Amino acid sequence: MTTTGRPILVVDDDAKIVRLVRTYLERAGYRVVEAADGRAALAAIALDMPALVILDVMLPEVDGLAVLKAVRRTDRTPIIILSARGLVDDRITGLAAGADDYLPKPFSPAELVLRVGRILERTAESGGTGGSSRTREPIRHGDLVLDRERHEVRIDGRVVPLTAVEFRLLAALLEADGRVLTRDQLLDAVYGHDEAEILDRTVDVHIGRLRDKLGDDADAPRYVATVRGVGYRAAPLPEPS
Repeated sequence: MTTTGRPILVVDDDAKIVRLVRTYLERAGYRVVEAADGRAALAAIALDMPALVILDVMLPEVDGLAVLKAVRRTDRTPIIILSARGLVDDRITGLAAGADDYLPKPFSPAELVLRVGRILERTAESGGTGGSSRTREPIRHGDLVLDRERHEVRIDGRVVPLTAVEFRLLAALLEADGRVLTRDQLLDAVYGHDEAEILDRTVDVHIGRLRDKLGDDADAPRYVATVRGVGYRAAPLPEPS
């Protein structure tokens, strides 16, 4: 499996980690670029337009979470955090800031390559490659339009910047045609059945960020409704007057 011209950016100030990750990614057919601090990472993202970023948290100049938040203000590039901060709260913080995945150190390079491949596959799929003509058609929910071909969500014509994970969550809910999806079902839709060490609170974190970006209210939802004790569903549309 290889990327289509766009590289993977590896950001870490530990040269040994970078060499290890680079070796495994290149063996898998990926092209790799590097950055050793946060400022260099932001410059590389703007210059190289990577297909995916592997990002350490504890970086000189600008820390990894600040890099992540800066990217998420304008960009949906998939980001995997690779960090020695492996506590549950650290991982929740990273996911809440917009990371698509979080892998604590020490880590398996082979597992990292597997996660990279899965995220890139799902990003390509959600961008409209393959699938039936019905799947590729925009999904409309009131004033919201989810367009898989463009990998874009619009509300009243305004583009709402979502991460790849947020986009897949929203797509899964809208495609369920009002059916309630459990957290496990949503995790499967986003990460796949075999993903290791999924956190129980991961879906709730991403749903909260999705609602914030959509301007949705959990108590009076227009797009994402909570079904307490079960999961989530697309909010029912108001009855026509």
